[in-house]
Amino acid sequence: MLSENMQKALNSQINKEIYSSYLYTAMSMYFEVEDLSGAASWMKTQALEELTHADKFMSYVNERGGRVILEALKKPVFSWETPLDAFSGALVHERFISASINDIVSLAREEKDFMSDNFLQWFVAEQVEEEASVSEVIRMFKLAGGAGGGLLMIDRELGSRVFIPPAAE
Repeated sequence: MLSENMQKALNSQINKEIYSSYLYTAMSMYFEVEDLSGAASWMKTQALEELTHADKFMSYVNERGGRVILEALKKPVFSWETPLDAFSGALVHERFISASINDIVSLAREEKDFMSDNFLQWFVAEQVEEEASVSEVIRMFKLAGGAGGGLLMIDRELGSRVFIPPAAE
């Protein structure tokens, strides 16, 4: 059974994960308008990944006898000055998500909720990958420096990303 505090924290994280999908969908639409179909595809994949994260959290809350309570989502940002700005915003957001997950891990340890701590470790590791992935795209955009040919190459590479759902446990 989840404590009231843990259930509240996990429900808050579910909201953040669904919002992440919403934000990355908005970024995908921005890239479509900018004729960067590869970056749009990358963000669509990211949006799907975030929904799988939300689903994992919801399943866990249910498995532990808790109740999933979905809250309203805030309106995401939908326009950026440059593709680099969009990906920089994504990195800021991923760091926010990492901090949120770390806070829940701290709560789990404080409450001696070892099952939740164990469950959350997958997300701790996932956030390392999330931040590194976005940081790599930012590095590529900075190296290209706005050059059209470089941007085209980056967009082509970003379009090669495919969604692979996490393995069932």
